[in-house]
Amino acid sequence: MPDTRPFVDAHVHLWDLAHLRYAWLTPPFSDAGPNGSVEPIAKTYRLDDYLADAAGWDVRGIVHVDAGAHPEDALAETDWLQGIADERGMPNAIVAFAALDDPDVDALLAAHVKRPNVRGIRHIVNWHADANRTYTPRDVTQDEAWAAGFAALGRHGLSFDLQAYAGQFAGLVPLIERHPETPVIINHMGMMVPGEQAEWRAGMAALAALPNVSVKLSGIGFSDRRWTADLARDQIRAAIDLFGTNRAMFASDFPTDKLFGSFAQHLDTYAGIVSDLSGQEQHALFAANANRIYRLGLTL
Repeated sequence: MPDTRPFVDAHVHLWDLAHLRYAWLTPPFSDAGPNGSVEPIAKTYRLDDYLADAAGWDVRGIVHVDAGAHPEDALAETDWLQGIADERGMPNAIVAFAALDDPDVDALLAAHVKRPNVRGIRHIVNWHADANRTYTPRDVTQDEAWAAGFAALGRHGLSFDLQAYAGQFAGLVPLIERHPETPVIINHMGMMVPGEQAEWRAGMAALAALPNVSVKLSGIGFSDRRWTADLARDQIRAAIDLFGTNRAMFASDFPTDKLFGSFAQHLDTYAGIVSDLSGQEQHALFAANANRIYRLGLTL
């Protein structure tokens, strides 16, 4: 049955493999590494492909998050997306890529914000002692250069999408606390690693204590490929308990979450998990929070 509630999708990826370079979507593919094999989604995915997947939901807006293009293509990705937005009205916000530890990051940030739909930056910094889970060879979030790049975000009026593991969160608290002007949005509920639930709760609680931090309810399969409704329920309700219904937002993470099920499977499951909450709380989780936090200016 179609869901008629307004939905602002807080985490979407689009890509054209003939237009930009995406090493992670290029053969050879393997089940090793934190993503596993992404071969099923390694094909061009444009706005119309997303809208087809999302049929049945009243999508009012989408937030595009950097899709892992080659770092040298960061600004080209933003320009491509801005062109689509100018023509189609979506994506309503762009979270662009910038390596915060790059000594020239300030110039890239200045260029990004000249594009009107840019709202924030993502620099994936997941570090884990398990070589099969880590995205980076070391934890760059503790480097002075990375901290300097983070400090620059506020000067440009940018938010930060934080994709890291919970074991890194306590170490990030002092930096984020020093920059209350920078909204921080935790991607994919902190990517809870199986067997590390206590560390996850402690890390999430440490960040939840900071009022400028919010969380996206999405992306469960990339930390635990056993994706089940019970697993989703446990993590989503725990995250909502920590952050409240005003600092949490649902997202499809499509097409990457397509590796674990259809759009309807994910979103219908999420809707069921919060069906006991008030209508106002559900509206906040599915639309109003993303609209406010990413400064979309939509009438919902």
